[in-house]
Amino acid sequence: MDNPVEQHSEENPPAASSAALSMDAVPVGAPLEWPIVDADGTLLFSNGTILATTDERNFLFTHFQPHRGDLLDRTTHEPAEAELHADPANPLTIKDMHLEIGALIGVRSQVGSAAPMHPCRIIGFAPNHALFVTPPLHQGRVLPLGLGENIEIVAIASHAVFRFVCTIEAICRSPFDYVVLSKPGVIRRLRERKSIRVNTHLAVRFGIGETGESYEGLGLAKGISALGMSLAASWTVGTVGERLRVAFRLKSAEMDTEIETTAMIRNVHKAGSPGEPSTHGLEFDQLDTAQQMAMKVFVFDRQDDVSHWTNG
Repeated sequence: MDNPVEQHSEENPPAASSAALSMDAVPVGAPLEWPIVDADGTLLFSNGTILATTDERNFLFTHFQPHRGDLLDRTTHEPAEAELHADPANPLTIKDMHLEIGALIGVRSQVGSAAPMHPCRIIGFAPNHALFVTPPLHQGRVLPLGLGENIEIVAIASHAVFRFVCTIEAICRSPFDYVVLSKPGVIRRLRERKSIRVNTHLAVRFGIGETGESYEGLGLAKGISALGMSLAASWTVGTVGERLRVAFRLKSAEMDTEIETTAMIRNVHKAGSPGEPSTHGLEFDQLDTAQQMAMKVFVFDRQDDVSHWTNG
């Protein structure tokens, strides 16, 4: 660790009368008597956690809005989605997207474009370039669709991210449930790469090593993809090749998923001066099917906030 544990514990201050916390209300070197959450209710520290250094406490207040979890009335704050512009000089076809059977796509009604994406999968292609897809899900149920309705689709293919609009041509129940979509209209492409990372501001609890029942620190995910994240922390938490336990929450109007997994440190950028955070490139290595789906849907919902593409 770059910062040793404080030699002298601060005494627990009197309990706060409101949910919002001030810096001097959070002890260093002593167990928390209540959980600390962000303004949206995301858990930052469980009760009983010990903040080891003042740098860790400064990091907490610099990047988050700490509240007492036992007092906060939890509400959600949905991010706004920006408009994505197409390149009219570069028309694309369905063949240019290199989509495959089983590819995960996000679907939403074109009416009210700020709505979240709903996941479904491509199950077939017609000679006229129509698409066959599984029914998109909404809160675990089939999303209500109407014949002739225009829907917006985001697809992450092997080499790029695409957005396009289709019309619902048929809703079939036999021999199983599926939906027939028209040939895509204007296809919009983001940059050609294999993976995409979007800007985020996610609280991440982490623990050193692959095993353990608690988390020792708090970090900030400034960028995330379906494969990993860029994690900033108040101290350098490990070296390249070491593993961490991470826990974070993916939340939107249609999804509220807790992710707990392990990750390998792929690169480390240590702080340049005291008080600055260290940044760690993490690669997830144990995501189950449900977690993978949640990660991809989270990225779908934030396609317009792209920060980085990699060939990894």
